[in-house]
Amino acid sequence: MHTVGQILRKKGHDIWSISPDTTVYEALQMMADKNVGALVVLENGELVGIFSERDYARKIVLQGKTSRQTAVSEIMTSRVNCVHPEQTTDECMALMTAKHIRHLPVLDEDDRLVGVISIGDVVKAIISDQEFVIEQLENYIKGVR
Repeated sequence: MHTVGQILRKKGHDIWSISPDTTVYEALQMMADKNVGALVVLENGELVGIFSERDYARKIVLQGKTSRQTAVSEIMTSRVNCVHPEQTTDECMALMTAKHIRHLPVLDEDDRLVGVISIGDVVKAIISDQEFVIEQLENYIKGVR
């Protein structure tokens, strides 16, 4: 079973971040440029929130705000669910499913941000694990060593 650390070693530790005073419009531009669905919000290097497409969809248009005049801090999710490198993909999937979230910041043992994983990263890892188990079972059935 894959761990968060293994996922990050494979995908990389790139972290796309913004500050709380960034406008929603600027954040959306960065998300489009980087082809990501969420950005971590850092203030003085500390994780203070996460901004996602869902935040935009539910908290700008539906509340009558404008993206060019609204700061990310006004609509970001400030109670961020995080994981650690030693956690498994099953743990991540359970958390993401229970909390209805698609992105998880990854913190090291000193609670420093070391990466972000998405639901797509978790699903790919789980599929890889399942393919490995299937291959091993097929080899067992065939008597291959």
